[in-house]
Order: sequence, then C-alpha cells, then structure tokens
Amino acid sequence: MAKQMLIDAYRGKKTPTAPWVPYAGVHCAFLINEPADTMLKDPELLAKGVVAAAKRYNADGIPLVFDLSVEANAVGCGLKWWPDNVPSVTDHPCSDKTPAEAGLELPNKDSGRWPVLYEAAKIAKPQLDELDCCLMGLFCGPLTLASHLAGVRIFTDVYKNPDFAAEVCKFAGEVGAKSAEFYAEMGCDIIANVDPVASQIRPETFKTYVTPNSQAANKVIHDAGITSSFFICGDATKVMEEVCQVGTHGFAIDEQMNMNFIRDLARKYGVGFGGNLKLTLALSLGLLSPREDAIVSLAAGGQHGYTFAPG
Repeated sequence: MAKQMLIDAYRGKKTPTAPWVPYAGVHCAFLINEPADTMLKDPELLAKGVVAAAKRYNADGIPLVFDLSVEANAVGCGLKWWPDNVPSVTDHPCSDKTPAEAGLELPNKDSGRWPVLYEAAKIAKPQLDELDCCLMGLFCGPLTLASHLAGVRIFTDVYKNPDFAAEVCKFAGEVGAKSAEFYAEMGCDIIANVDPVASQIRPETFKTYVTPNSQAANKVIHDAGITSSFFICGDATKVMEEVCQVGTHGFAIDEQMNMNFIRDLARKYGVGFGGNLKLTLALSLGLLSPREDAIVSLAAGGQHGYTFAPG
C-alpha cells in the first residue's frame, strides 16, 4: 500500500494521503553511529543505515544513497572523503579536454563505488520490501556531472564554448543512462535524475543541455517499467516549465520554491511533485517550527500527485 501510494504520487496520481520520503543521505550514518565515509565504503553498513532511516522515520521511500559523486568517481575523478558528509570531487579531467580527449569511458558495474552499491541494495531491498518502503536510486544529472568533469568553467562554456559544453554534457547524459541501468538492475522502485545546478541556467540553456541529455536515462527507466523523477535545487522558478517537460513522471524541488506555484504547474502538466519541508530554516536553524512548516507544505501540496519530503 505505502509503496504503491508513493509510486502513484510520483506519477501525478491522486492518493489517500501524501506519501513521505526523508532524503536521509549521510544522516543514515548518524543513525547507526558510524562516520559517513565508513558507511559509504561498506555495503553492509550502508544497507544497515538505509534500513534504519526507513524504520526510524516510517518512510514510504528511501534513497540507497544521496551522493552525486558516484558517477564522477566511476569515470575516474578523485574524491576527498569526509566523516560527516558525502565525498567531494577533487579533480576535473575535462578542465581542458573533451571526454574523448581525456580518455574517459562509460562505467560498468565494477567501476568506482558501484560494487558497494550493488551489494548494499542486495541486502537492503528485501528488508525495505518487508517495510513496504520503496528503494530509490538517485543519479547525478547531466549539467551537475558536467560541472564535476569540467569544473566551474562549464557554466560559462554553455554560452561561450557551446560545442565543448555539448560534448561534456552529452557524455554526462550517457553516464547517467548507465547509472539508471544499474539502479534498475538493483530493483529500485523509483529512479531520479538529480541535477541541482540546473536551476542556475536560462530556460533555453536547460532545453539545450539538460533536456536532450536526460532522454537516454528516461528511456532506460521507462523501458524497465520503473517510475522516474527529476530533482532540482535552489530557486528554479525560471526553468520549472522545462523541468515539467523533461520527460520524467514527476519532479522534486527545494525549499526556496513557492509550493502553490509548484502544485499548479505540476497539475498543468500532469506530473508528480514533491518537497518543500524546509531543511535549513526549520530543521537546521530552527527559525521556523518544523511542525507548522510541515502543516503548511501538506496543505499546499494536497493529495494529488504530491510527495511530502525535505526541500
């Protein structure tokens, strides 16, 4: 019931109540008293943390990881590990070369940290099924991965060096499609394209670099009969029409967005939407009452295609 309700909401359908997804991330490590870097390198600890978060927060869905360095690492980028956060990407092989010139190749199941994720999913999936909780796979979207590969230059290259930017983003989209394939093989119930920095570009730039380079992953997900979503961060107001038309079943937004605007836009396009529990203002800084913030989000989101989740 809970899994199907979440899938229905992600697909823009009406549900009895709004399902709930805590994007716990490395908070999972805190719940099992382990450093984040230790948990992320150990499939048994990772599975333990994910299941602990699903139980602790009575989740309807939970990501295996919320870590956008996985794809970069799988194609050869170095990482700096942290005990209380996800790892940081330390080098950018496309800072002065195209992916082909840098000798980058698409990852396989043995690349980077994918063996850890496969094993963790194998352990966690049956336990989450018993809890009636969706296992979610999140992969790094094309523009964000392009920024890992090329560095910050990608944000000017999309305007000044469009051919170079197109090559990097195309490769990033192909990597994303491989990630979607891996998550489908793991048995994920929902797979999301997570492209936080896509909020920082113009709508026409989104349509040039993000939309086309998300289609290969969309096809993998949809051909497998799996539910898709697109996650974006920051104030993405100017590109939300493009997000609604990127081809996924739904999307998730950040706390800066106006939920009434988002709800109406999602219903216009018939897609699911989620988020807006204010992690920073309510849960981190305590400037808002988390309870009152939750009530406001739930009231605005309603029960038609809405998933209650942190923004």
